[in-house]
Amino acid sequence: MSQTVGVIGLGAMGMGMAQSLVRADFVVKGYDIAPAAVQVLVDAGGYAAATVAEAATGADVLIVMVVNAAQTEDVLFGNGGGAAALPKGSVVMLSCTVAPTFARQTAERLAGMGLAMLDAPVSGGPIRSAEGALSVMASGDPALFAKCDAILDAVSANVYRMGDTPGLGSVMKSINQLLAGVHLAAMGEAFVFGVKQGIDARQMYDVICASAGGSWMFQNRGEHILDDDYTPRSAIDIWGKDLGIVLEAGKENKLALPLAAVAHQLFLAASAQGMGRMDDAAIVKIYAQLAGVEMTG
Repeated sequence: MSQTVGVIGLGAMGMGMAQSLVRADFVVKGYDIAPAAVQVLVDAGGYAAATVAEAATGADVLIVMVVNAAQTEDVLFGNGGGAAALPKGSVVMLSCTVAPTFARQTAERLAGMGLAMLDAPVSGGPIRSAEGALSVMASGDPALFAKCDAILDAVSANVYRMGDTPGLGSVMKSINQLLAGVHLAAMGEAFVFGVKQGIDARQMYDVICASAGGSWMFQNRGEHILDDDYTPRSAIDIWGKDLGIVLEAGKENKLALPLAAVAHQLFLAASAQGMGRMDDAAIVKIYAQLAGVEMTG
């Protein structure tokens, strides 16, 4: 008998996960504040839930893929009532990016309600989510991995077991976001550094992608700059949040994180200038403004 999976949050990442589960023959009940998103899932073979609690009712596993800790708190313990609606023994798969401390505290609260939690943030972006090819950085009791094995297999290409303690998965995601955010900021700086001195942007992109200075973020987001296309795949505002999580963890652990701090300030500056909902490659525009450079593709 197929497991029933509730999915809370049918955005760019949650939708891909939900549709991948439908293709793998799970019974998928989805909830999102946008009715149109729920309809997309229904059209793909899933089921609509009118509330968070309805998505959680009868679910073996509830995937939470919302924006931040505040939304997670609300859907599980607040107005959403998701945790209270879950059957005892069910698993919450926390897949959004939150602070490790919040992940640990959430696991403890759920345990007090007779529920388990797999700390399972993901990476890969909307395209890999739609393909069922995400990377999952997960931690929790080994028995939870066994219970969620088929689900993880449906949504991911790689599952990294970071340990038996909730929070370690979120630590690993924070490491990824630290690197990705700094790489993005460095990419913007490099493009303007070259263009200001007369280097053709596309030629620079080709050279760096074939050289030691390249990175996945440079290769992927650099194309957005060259195409002058800032349609959001991942928005500027995401990095204000995620690098904020990194810096808060650094503060808790007395770690100096100067590169992450500078990148965080740049993303906040971009957001303050009205770029928050633009693609994160738009970080190049901050450097371009400072240098008096026109970046038009």
